[in-house]
Order: sequence, then structure tokens, then C-alpha cells
Amino acid sequence: MTTPSTRADVVIRPYGPGQVPPLMDVVADIWADAHPELVDNPGAEALGLSAPALHRQISGHLKHQGFTLVVAYTTGTAVGFGYAFPCDAAYWFGADLVDQVPEGARTERLMGLCELAVRPPWQSQGIGSRLHAELLKAIAPSWSSLLALPSNHRGQDLYARLGYEYAGPYRNTPDGPEFDLLLLRVGTQPG
Repeated sequence: MTTPSTRADVVIRPYGPGQVPPLMDVVADIWADAHPELVDNPGAEALGLSAPALHRQISGHLKHQGFTLVVAYTTGTAVGFGYAFPCDAAYWFGADLVDQVPEGARTERLMGLCELAVRPPWQSQGIGSRLHAELLKAIAPSWSSLLALPSNHRGQDLYARLGYEYAGPYRNTPDGPEFDLLLLRVGTQPG
């Protein structure tokens, strides 16, 4: 493994759906490094929070028009990734929340941010913010939304710095973990 580099040494590359399958193991490895508390946790796999679940999730999302994956590289090594796609509010928020989010999030272009992960040695260097900015540039939404585990303090801190606000609790399945649904009105990010 290489050592952390300066921000200038980081290159962000975008990928479309047809370019993603060969990168699946790389992004799953980044995800696992960024979420050590979930690796080898049998309960996490049952809840869909594992590298194999990430493979299934990405494979299912590749069909969405506008799907974009961005990967951060330093000295040829992938150190972070994120992916998102434009989606409609009914799909993203579900029947229980769609009427509770702001009207603009229901009617204007919405980006569903599915994953954003950076290997620990490269965290707190602006890479997550740069990955996020590249996704916003590629998808050009009016709103962005994501799900974050309340226990993911580093992620929650990043999302707050990016301007995301809590919009309510969310569960993918009735017995699944409760996530925080976070919303961002694009163009209103902090300074």
C-alpha cells in the first residue's frame, strides 16, 4: 500500500456503466477499508452492509440512465470512490417519505448518492469532497440525497460540511437498519 499523498497528487476519473464491472473488486476493497466495523460481521451481511452486498447493489444500479462512478487515484492506486445516478423522488424516497421531503426534492432533478468511501489513510484530505463535486458536475442535479448510518460519524461530519441536512429516518426493508436520510439543495453548500 502506498502512503497518503498531497491533494495535488489525487486524480479523479469518471466511469459510465459499461466501464464499471472491471472496477467492482477495487471499489469493494475501498468500501471494506473504509468500513472495517462491517467487515467479517455476520450481522452486517444479513443487513446488506458488506462487500458482496455492494457488488449486488452496484450491479442493480447500473441500469439507471446517467449512472456515474468516480474513482480517486494517487500514484496509480485507487484510494476512494463514489457513485450516484439521477432518479425520481418516488423511487428514491419511497412511499413513506416522498410526501415529507421539500417540494423541490420531489419535482426537480434529483441525484441519489449511493456510496462515497475513502480509504482511512487518505481521509480528511478533501478527497471525499472532490469525489462528491465530480458527481454533482457529472449529474447536474438540483437536489442530492443519500442514506447514512447514524453511527457513521466521519461520514456524517463530511455530509454536514457539504451542506446535507437531516430529512428523516429511512429503512430499505422493514427489518433493515435505520439510516438517516440526508438532503442537499445543490447550490446551497457551505462556503
